[in-house]
Amino acid sequence: MANFKKLNYKRETKKSKSLTRFLENDNIAGYIFISPWIIGFIAFTAIPVLASLWFSFTDYDLLTSPNFIGLDNYKKMFKDDEVYRKSLFVTFYFVFASVPLRLIFALFVAMLLTVKTKISGLYRTVFYIPSIIGGSIAIAVIWKRIFHDDGVLNDLLAMIGIKTNISYLTNEKTAIWTLIILAVWQFGSSMLIFLAGLKQIPDSYYEAAKIDGANKFQNFFKITIPMLTPIIFFNLVMQIIQGFMSFTQSFVITSGKPMNSTLFYSVYMYNRSFKFFEMGYGSAMAWVMLLIIAAFTIIVFKSSGSWVYYETKEDK
Repeated sequence: MANFKKLNYKRETKKSKSLTRFLENDNIAGYIFISPWIIGFIAFTAIPVLASLWFSFTDYDLLTSPNFIGLDNYKKMFKDDEVYRKSLFVTFYFVFASVPLRLIFALFVAMLLTVKTKISGLYRTVFYIPSIIGGSIAIAVIWKRIFHDDGVLNDLLAMIGIKTNISYLTNEKTAIWTLIILAVWQFGSSMLIFLAGLKQIPDSYYEAAKIDGANKFQNFFKITIPMLTPIIFFNLVMQIIQGFMSFTQSFVITSGKPMNSTLFYSVYMYNRSFKFFEMGYGSAMAWVMLLIIAAFTIIVFKSSGSWVYYETKEDK
């Protein structure tokens, strides 16, 4: 009996040492720690993405089994669906207008904030707040009231002698610009990144330029902009992706009206998927948008070699 207990103790000790050695392996320990994220990624991202790819080739209404129809959804998008083409145009217009304006405004404010004052930190916080709350439903509702015919904007214009009852949200020419202005207002994240980039530019460059007689205009275009091109590149890619994925502004403020002039691609995709129960068609739209975003990202990356300056890059 004693020998049996001794043998069993040795086996348990051996198992314990093996488990300890297993856990002490850095790779195994790393995989154990990231396993919750891996499980979540597979369950909530990888599988849904692959499922949407399959659904894009089917006629799926969420209530019955998917019916395989090949490329019919994709053909319908570009041949028969005028509203789809309209939403694509509106989204492109929104991105091409809002992204440059947001980056320009963010850089302008970042340069103002490089001036050190006692309340510089407060200024940075105030300017960053719109990026935190700007995408919320509450801000969208407030924005809707501001540009209504009896909203704050018309009241302010009346105070300076300009009386108008224009409802900017029901005018095809102005409705999209209310959404663009909201997007530009959310410049805080880009501004902070620009501010960090500006602080990394050595003062010696500006001192040398001053000795050579360069003015502020020349400093900006010959020193500041070239040194900021990696930051501009990063912000440009991120803002393009965010612009194409914009949803809340159109969905809450205008619902795509008037005459679909503010119908973002993502809103139309949502409507077809969950309003009209055409999940197959909505999945196809999602994959087309993925390809569009990928194409623009690749274009920016490929073109970066001709305009992005890296200080550590060796001259060829």
